Amino acid sequence: MDLHQHIAVIGLGYVGLPLAVEFAKKYPVTGFDINQQRIAELRNGSDHTLEIEDQLLKSVISADPVPAGSTGLHCSGKMEDIASCNYYIVTVPTPTDKYNHPDLTPLYKASETVGKVLKKGDLVIYESTVYPGVTEEECVPVLERVSGLTYNVDFFCGYSPERINPGDKLHTVSKILKITSGSTPEAAEKVDALYRSIIEAGTHPAPSIKVAEAAKVIENSQRDINIAFVNELAKIFNLLGIDTTEVLEAAGTKWNFLKFRPGLVGGHCIGVDPYYLAQKAQEAGYHPEIILAGRRLNDGMGAYVASETIKLMVKKEIPIKNARILILGFTFKENCPDVRNTRVIDIINELKSYNTQVSICDPWAEPAAVKHEYGIETFKSIPATAEKYDAVILAVAHQEFSNLNIRDLVNKKSVIYDVKGVLNKDTFDARL
Repeated sequence: MDLHQHIAVIGLGYVGLPLAVEFAKKYPVTGFDINQQRIAELRNGSDHTLEIEDQLLKSVISADPVPAGSTGLHCSGKMEDIASCNYYIVTVPTPTDKYNHPDLTPLYKASETVGKVLKKGDLVIYESTVYPGVTEEECVPVLERVSGLTYNVDFFCGYSPERINPGDKLHTVSKILKITSGSTPEAAEKVDALYRSIIEAGTHPAPSIKVAEAAKVIENSQRDINIAFVNELAKIFNLLGIDTTEVLEAAGTKWNFLKFRPGLVGGHCIGVDPYYLAQKAQEAGYHPEIILAGRRLNDGMGAYVASETIKLMVKKEIPIKNARILILGFTFKENCPDVRNTRVIDIINELKSYNTQVSICDPWAEPAAVKHEYGIETFKSIPATAEKYDAVILAVAHQEFSNLNIRDLVNKKSVIYDVKGVLNKDTFDARL
């Protein structure tokens, strides 16, 4: 352990907390978050995101600031508790606004917070999703303005994109190879050495901060385009009366076929990163047609699922107005409580436009969080009622739904739509 390293992690969400816990095994760490409820929760040894098991969290958590030369994690919302740190790692969210333009507000505010305590010799590392250039063009000026210090003279920066996948217990933060970068060769080495000390999978030093930033946005942009391709295939094959899953299974027998599946493409990274890259491209005078076309197609899949369900109901002469429809799952992926940028909301909004009665069941999503973010009501279990549903849409493949007999939930004349392609073929009426 380096006795001179005292790390502050700014933002204790899905990305920041696992990183802070990993560092806390070897270094004194202060986790900073403006959400006091989150701080209280973590101090009690509990993580509602389920990224860190309570036992592990309790093993590193400290009620008091961790002194130099010791190890552990102290969580705080007080700026004075991060004033003694010399490594600041920013892991705040970087969303898009209603026009899908990058919203850097959390990044600006985090930079202001760090700037207020920044000292000579300190190193600031960003992990948030950004477009190439944000760290040095947007964040550094804030750090300089607030601190009064000079970049690459008094303080230094780095960028190391986060790569963890919420809910994934196999590919945890220490087991994923980490890209690192720094504003000077010396800073780059410090950043790399810091992450190398906790990342079992190793690191990849990028030649510049811009290269590391670009690597982050193209990782998810590539995945977004690949899924958009199979989503478009699903629309085509649906018109032709061909089962898309069966086509993909056949094509997948070729060694170099990439086995992407159709579906809703949400989540904080894959649903956001392409817009960040597109923003920078447009600033440079280029309109990225393929990237934006893929993103638009994926953004429209929720409405497509809803309209296909309605069409099937019409064909079966099921009255649409006031029809009872059950949505199974609301989170952006299976077996994870993360509801950020979930595209299931698009299905719900489209169905409600037909004046249907929509119920949402998700055993993983926290109803209060859903209500706060989306203004809708969800249930942890299927609402108890004597009435059966006119349609059921399996939107998220939670493990709790694997043994569910959906046929028991619906009327004799009904529609079952499988978004995830996990139901037996004799169970559903249609799937992507």
